[in-house]
Amino acid sequence: MSKNKKTESSAKKKIIIPIAVIALLFLGIGIGMSYFKSSLYTVMKVPDFELTDQNSKKITNKDMIGKVYLVEFFFSKCPTICPVMNTNMRFIEDEINDPDFGIISISIDPENDTPELLKQHAQKIGVKSPNWHFLTGDRTYIGNLADKFDIYVGDKEDESENLNHSGMIALVDKEGNIRCRYNKENMPILYYSGLNYEDAEGKIPKLNGKFHPDREILIEDIKKLLKQGRKFEVRCWK
Repeated sequence: MSKNKKTESSAKKKIIIPIAVIALLFLGIGIGMSYFKSSLYTVMKVPDFELTDQNSKKITNKDMIGKVYLVEFFFSKCPTICPVMNTNMRFIEDEINDPDFGIISISIDPENDTPELLKQHAQKIGVKSPNWHFLTGDRTYIGNLADKFDIYVGDKEDESENLNHSGMIALVDKEGNIRCRYNKENMPILYYSGLNYEDAEGKIPKLNGKFHPDREILIEDIKKLLKQGRKFEVRCWK
């Protein structure tokens, strides 16, 4: 091979190698971003809790290990957002229909919401799963628990606020971690909304709104966690 051809070949290699490296770098970034967007963020360990359900049974966070579940704060006589949240939860219950899925609904009105009344409430809204626990207990304890979840519940001592609460829902995986997805800006959303909306983007809450975008993404993320859990269990069994 002539000197000119060797020089030309060497020059081509000098050009091709950096281009290939850059292409692989962008491919790696693309794969990484795809994984990042599809993975769920770990918010924190679910706070410890021990409360009484509609069957007068003590339920703790340890009892829920091995299940993917949702946590909400509500009360049975709530005339506004609670019926909406209950309806969306019932829809999710039917869509998931899995023995490894559960729901924890914690009453912020325990003086009224006795186990007996909560059992009637569960029957009224048509609860099917034995893993849907309506919990009651001491109001101060429940208020402190909401603070640990970082989900708003009104101050017990404030008559105008004590029954106010957020419509947000926590998603918990089988290992007891609160999980969430990332938004369009790649920031963790932390909690999901149990409300209905006037718009598909979920910006304008409306009690009888026909849109419920977070309900749909919750179903996707619950299924994802159930599937991941089962893969882990299969590997452990092998």
